[in-house]
Amino acid sequence: MSAKIIDGKYHSENILNEVRAEVADIVMQGGRPPCLAVVLVGDDEASKIYVGSKQKKCEEIGFTSVAHIKPSTISEDELLTLIDMLNNDSGVDGILVQSPLPKHINADNVFEAVAPGKDVDCFNPYNIGLVSMGKDGLVPCTPAGCVELLRREKINMSGADCVVIGRSNIVGRPAASLMIKESATVTVCHSRTKDLAAVVRGADIIIAAIGKKHFVTPDMVKDGAVIVDVGINRTPGSKKIHGDVDPACMEKASYMTPVPGGVGPMTIAMLMSNCLTAYKKLR
Repeated sequence: MSAKIIDGKYHSENILNEVRAEVADIVMQGGRPPCLAVVLVGDDEASKIYVGSKQKKCEEIGFTSVAHIKPSTISEDELLTLIDMLNNDSGVDGILVQSPLPKHINADNVFEAVAPGKDVDCFNPYNIGLVSMGKDGLVPCTPAGCVELLRREKINMSGADCVVIGRSNIVGRPAASLMIKESATVTVCHSRTKDLAAVVRGADIIIAAIGKKHFVTPDMVKDGAVIVDVGINRTPGSKKIHGDVDPACMEKASYMTPVPGGVGPMTIAMLMSNCLTAYKKLR
């Protein structure tokens, strides 16, 4: 057996095309396009690249975008004042605060300050609560991308045994909540899980988000399992990235996402989808 590759680039482009078409229709009917505001603090090169790519994607699909680039010396109060201004700006539909923030700024305070209706990254506790309750609304981009890949590949999640490896607030926990919403039976594994390999071996669907290169090996995967690899692990001194799943698992799985080209492209596609959702709810 050799797994079918789940092409995140293909599916993300389809999502972006759907968003683009809806935005074009909005504009054709006399409406303004959705607007994403991005806040970048400091001069981290990786963050600059991410912000640039998000702004470029906005332009490609017909959104407008505004970037608020602030020095790393900005105070927490000044940053919160900026976010409050964006919350009250009727021309802004989505607000994204790029991580990481300087150490002197409490990130929790900042994310909590973003209005839930404009929280396109889904970091506000209110939105996280809705996700955990299975309610509709804005969804965390990477976990939502994982579930959307499975949905678009027509992989049945209802009743499936799903193991999520990793319990971070960014991926693991919300991924578990979203899979429960799809009626999967979910187990969350982490560093304290006893006999983790045995637990993973029983999974129909594996979502690996632990941040360790090739942590999941073929002996941990049952024949025919579906694997979603969220990992992005960089090799020191190299630009090459590796997933949390050993590529050799392709020989055991029925479906598997590649790294790169799997979940990664879906994250920005779901961000744009969130921004459109926020726009429509604010109208």
